[in-house]
Amino acid sequence: MNNFTFHNPTKLLFGKGQIANLGAELPAGARILLTSGGGSIKANGVYDQVIAQLQGRTFFELSGIEANPRYETLMRGVALVREHQLDFLLAVGGGSVIDGTKFIAAAVPFTGGDPWRILSDGASVERALPLASVLTLPAAGSEANGAAVISRDDQKLAFWTTHVYPVFSVLDPETTFSLPPRQIANGVIDTFVHVMEQYMTYPVQGLLQDRFAESILQTLVEIGPKLLAGGRDYDLHANFMWCACMALQGPVGAGVPADWSSHCIGHELTALHGVDHARTLAVVLPSLLDVKRETKGEKLVQWAERLWGIREGTPGQRIDAALARLRAFFEQMGAPTRLSGHGIPASTADVVAQRLAARGVNTIGERGDITPSVVRRILARAA
Repeated sequence: MNNFTFHNPTKLLFGKGQIANLGAELPAGARILLTSGGGSIKANGVYDQVIAQLQGRTFFELSGIEANPRYETLMRGVALVREHQLDFLLAVGGGSVIDGTKFIAAAVPFTGGDPWRILSDGASVERALPLASVLTLPAAGSEANGAAVISRDDQKLAFWTTHVYPVFSVLDPETTFSLPPRQIANGVIDTFVHVMEQYMTYPVQGLLQDRFAESILQTLVEIGPKLLAGGRDYDLHANFMWCACMALQGPVGAGVPADWSSHCIGHELTALHGVDHARTLAVVLPSLLDVKRETKGEKLVQWAERLWGIREGTPGQRIDAALARLRAFFEQMGAPTRLSGHGIPASTADVVAQRLAARGVNTIGERGDITPSVVRRILARAA
């Protein structure tokens, strides 16, 4: 097992009715920017619950944060904070709203020029405004980590800093009851791949981390189709929300290598073709695992046995069978696993490889051996 430092400062208020405790968690006298997305929180009643907790407080609102939060929208939030001297941010929505709010928190005090440099140049974030969240769409795990992904023009880039961990987050599974099937499916797939990015590398004797990862994967395979069937089964939604949170809260990835190349490649597909983030992952991951089966072979065989119960045949045959099961699961969740399923031409493989090379992204993956030419092979195999 590799050395690691683990510290997660986010306080989690999990369960039905927890929004009623929001007011007690907010700092006394805070001047608040309330951020949100496209309006679903007003339709499902979450907005009214939050506003009730903000009565008597000074707050301003920034709505309309996109599913892939855009720099231009977020800079409007930065301007609001600066104009009204706000000092606390409250994100109400899914991972994109929380990600965008993290960028605002980091951008307001940033003194290194254009805040986009935080993403484009990896400019250091020395401090950030405090923030909290009320989660309504499980997927990104952004409610309890320091990561965010932001879009500008045809770029979709990520940053991470300890300064933007939420102070607290409210996770009420009942807020997910009104989610449409597509968003439920995206959340399950996104969570699944978050775990795989930290698990599907090479063994370092992180026995507990492997079991953490496998337990989340097994739970998602079990509950994913049931969630798509609809209904308001609280326990199903609670387990979904907790899986998504735990996937990126720290324990799964502590002391083990991580890949993240599926995300890197998937972000390019979203930027170029507007495909939902999770659905790009459903395209990329199976083909990436196929192309990298030699370097990931030990973990692939372990995964085939522990997740899919595949114990017969040669290692190669077991890997083939496991990858077929993976594609079948993603397809069962309504996500095509080929570029053609999204109307994306095979020539995109060359375009993505060229874009990564142009930005100097030449070595990704846990071994740093996924070059632009390997990315081209992965996407060609996914065509």
